Amino acid sequence: MVTTIPQTPNTPIQSVLIVGNYCHDVLLQGGAVVAETLGGAASFISNVLTGLSVSFHLTSKVGVDFKYPVNHDPIVVPTSKTTVFHAYFNQGYSENAHQDRVLKRVEVCDPINPSDLPDRKFDFGMAVGVGGEILPETLERMVEICDAVFVDIQALIRAFDENGTVRLLRLKESGFYHLLPRLKFLKASSDEALFMEVEEVRLWCCVVVTHGKDGCEVYWKDGEMKIAPFGANQIDPTGAGDSFLGGFVGGLVHGLVVPDAALVGNFFGSLTVAHIGLPKFDLRLLQHKCMLSNILRGSELCGSLCWKLGRIKEEVQTRKVQGTCWLERRDDEVSFTKPAGHDEFHASLSSSKLVSAECRRDLSRSPGSVEQVNRPQYKGQQKFLLNSVYDKSN
Repeated sequence: MVTTIPQTPNTPIQSVLIVGNYCHDVLLQGGAVVAETLGGAASFISNVLTGLSVSFHLTSKVGVDFKYPVNHDPIVVPTSKTTVFHAYFNQGYSENAHQDRVLKRVEVCDPINPSDLPDRKFDFGMAVGVGGEILPETLERMVEICDAVFVDIQALIRAFDENGTVRLLRLKESGFYHLLPRLKFLKASSDEALFMEVEEVRLWCCVVVTHGKDGCEVYWKDGEMKIAPFGANQIDPTGAGDSFLGGFVGGLVHGLVVPDAALVGNFFGSLTVAHIGLPKFDLRLLQHKCMLSNILRGSELCGSLCWKLGRIKEEVQTRKVQGTCWLERRDDEVSFTKPAGHDEFHASLSSSKLVSAECRRDLSRSPGSVEQVNRPQYKGQQKFLLNSVYDKSN
């Protein structure tokens, strides 16, 4: 299903193809279920791109047991079940496991084949499988129909033992290595980066390594840079890396250079860890009149927090490259140079996370304007997954 967001004149937004399956995620701690949520990198990324008013096509597969309402219809496979992941927290560190959790795939849906992709061209492609659903031939087809392909390394190097526990392969052993020269960006967490030779891969494509509370690093053939983080009170790290990638690509789609787009990625990663499961963006709140009444404003409401997405989009629009898009200058060194005002852009995004007392009062006076956000259902007392490092996930 294609989501089309109306754009203002003279500001075309490039088309994006997202490829990856929806999942059912079950979070467990101390042997008890903490939450059951919609999962899969595609769900987090589409959530961010929708918040940034970026149009996209989503190709995803689920089984007949898929139980969550979504705005972007998946392909339903009548003979398959939806992919299910169990995330066990506080299990300690072991080889091929995340330091703060152990992931197990307990059900798996069918892979996404080249024939499942739309027969059209896209400006940006995102290969974001989590359960082994991206095949080498599918990624090759994405390269053919997309001008610039972004890949999360978990789509390439995840493997599963007989119990379904996630383990990681060396990138050279994954069956995808030969496609690296045809990719534009490869994203990996700091844990996943240990399974590739960054110094070698950066010769073929740009590499982004996320470091959780320490931000991220961008590597390209002739240089590298660190991008500052944003403070976050982590509750659940699931999807932080996916939201980072969504924000990063969303920034590039809007015309930002790479350093500024990476800031947007860090920003959305920091928002995601403050929620259990998928953050809820109430798009009707984008029309809410708050703070500066003469421009379009937006909010995300989660509990008592009001995140001003409209302000974020305004900051992105202010920073966009005038008269050009990233696709036209992606190989230009200028695209990797921190532009004037980069630090101020970081400060502006940080300030947008502050809760406005005026906004809260305004929202409280308009009870009919906001639906109650659906919260996860808990068995017994609500439990929080506290950890200071947020991007050990997806």
